[in-house]
Amino acid sequence: MSIGERLFAGVYDRLMAGEEKAGLADHRAGIVGQASGAVLEIGGGTGANLPYYGAELQALTITEPAEPMARRLQRKLAEHSLPADIVLAPAEQLPFDEGSFDTAVSTLVLCTVDNQDRALSELRRVIKPGGRLLFIEHVRSDNPRQARWQDRVNPVHRVIGCGCNCNRNTLDRLQAAGFKVMQLAHDRLHKAPPWVRPLIVGVAQT
Repeated sequence: MSIGERLFAGVYDRLMAGEEKAGLADHRAGIVGQASGAVLEIGGGTGANLPYYGAELQALTITEPAEPMARRLQRKLAEHSLPADIVLAPAEQLPFDEGSFDTAVSTLVLCTVDNQDRALSELRRVIKPGGRLLFIEHVRSDNPRQARWQDRVNPVHRVIGCGCNCNRNTLDRLQAAGFKVMQLAHDRLHKAPPWVRPLIVGVAQT
C-alpha cells in the first residue's frame, strides 16, 4: 500500500465532484441501473455506483485491488441496503468460476488496470454466455490531433491519476476480446481535464 494510493483514495470523491454533477452521475444512473441478476462490479473504488443499483439486482460482488479504496468502499456500503460483498482483487485475476455472473459493471476502471486485455478476458470468462458488460470509460480521442496530445500527456497523467491512462483504445480492445457492443453513446467527461474528456457509455454482450 503506497502513500500515493492512500492520498488518492482520500481525495477521489472531491476530485470527481464536478464531473459527477456535470453528467457523470446521470450516466451512472442510466447504466448501473440496468444491472440485473448476479452482478460483478470491478474496481468499485469509493462506491460511487452504489446508489444506482436497482430492484433487478439479486447479488452484488465488488472487486477492488487497492486497500485504501476498499476501506472507503466498505464504509460507503454500510450506508446502503444491498446484498453485496467486497473482494480485494485486481480485474486481471478475478477469483471466480467461469460463468458466475449475469452482469458486470466497469465505470472508469479499464483506463487504470495494468493489463487491459487480460482484464477484459477475465470479465468475459466470468460473465455467463449471453450476459452483459455495462461500461462507462474515458478513452483515446477519435481526433488525431487530440490523440497525439493524449499520448504526450499520458506519462504525467499516469502519475497524478494513480495509474490512469488517458489514451487507451478501450472500445477496440473490448471488441477484440469478444464482446459484442449492443448499445453505445459517445459523450464528454465534462469538467475533467481536456485530455480525459472523450467518453464512451454502453452495453456489451458476451
